[in-house]
Amino acid sequence: MRILVTGATGFIGQSLVPALARQGTFVRAAARDPSRLTAGPNIEPIAMPDLSGPVDWTSALEDVSHVVHLAGIAHAPGTLPDEIYARINTEAVGELAEQAKGKIARFVLMSSVRAQAGLSSPTVITEADEPAPTEIYGRTKLDAERRLAASGVDYTVLRPAVVYGPNVKGNIASLATIAKTPMPLPFGGLDNRRSLLSIDNLIAAVAHVLQTEETLNQTYLVADAEPISVAGMVAAMREGLGRPPQLVKMPHKAIRRLMKSFGREADWERVCGTFEIDPAKLIATGWKPEIDSAEGIKQMMRAPQTPAP
Repeated sequence: MRILVTGATGFIGQSLVPALARQGTFVRAAARDPSRLTAGPNIEPIAMPDLSGPVDWTSALEDVSHVVHLAGIAHAPGTLPDEIYARINTEAVGELAEQAKGKIARFVLMSSVRAQAGLSSPTVITEADEPAPTEIYGRTKLDAERRLAASGVDYTVLRPAVVYGPNVKGNIASLATIAKTPMPLPFGGLDNRRSLLSIDNLIAAVAHVLQTEETLNQTYLVADAEPISVAGMVAAMREGLGRPPQLVKMPHKAIRRLMKSFGREADWERVCGTFEIDPAKLIATGWKPEIDSAEGIKQMMRAPQTPAP
């Protein structure tokens, strides 16, 4: 197996590339700055083309049997025009898939659960649900899935929950920063269930679908086996730091006012909403999420952080 991995220095790629290489798989690792990658017996760093315009993938696809496409614009509401999301998250996927057709055995697309649902859901989310993305990031991810399926290349789509691990970014990083403060926190009453995904469980999922015929031309939600509450997240973060949880209960309205005072009112639904994913479809093919969310979060907090480039 010889794999082209795009977006090799992103949050997922920086863990996935060395993991695949340790398994004895050749990885052609494409990154905007390949100097950040360490070449080795099984890793070939290459410069990734600029996805803001049409791309010729001929050289990158030469002598590879599989593609894992991670590159794209992460969820950053209100910061970029819709056209940029569409170009990089959708059109670039279609181009790569069409050029890879007939040359590779499998194209694995890293999509997102946001291609299927919004920030919260009153019911458990499964692949049987009709996709209903609520903003441009999710819509362009869903459009990318459809472009991939229409290309004719053999594929597997993964829709991960929010991924956490060393050097995590986004809302998990913000919550971890709050957890590091010495003060008691008003999250004790936030018992809502939210699905997360350990980076190690995601790496195992990618390795699994690359080798499993049953996953051909299928779409899968990917999450840790059981959801965790926000209170559970913060408690695990503090336990990982070797500290007691120090969580107190506070009415939801008071928490909302507190978040507003810090300019984070828009994160209310992310904190207080329920967002539970059922990964049973992928588990049924033989994948097993070995790490549970609480333990994975503790490990994340103990891990050394790599300085940002």
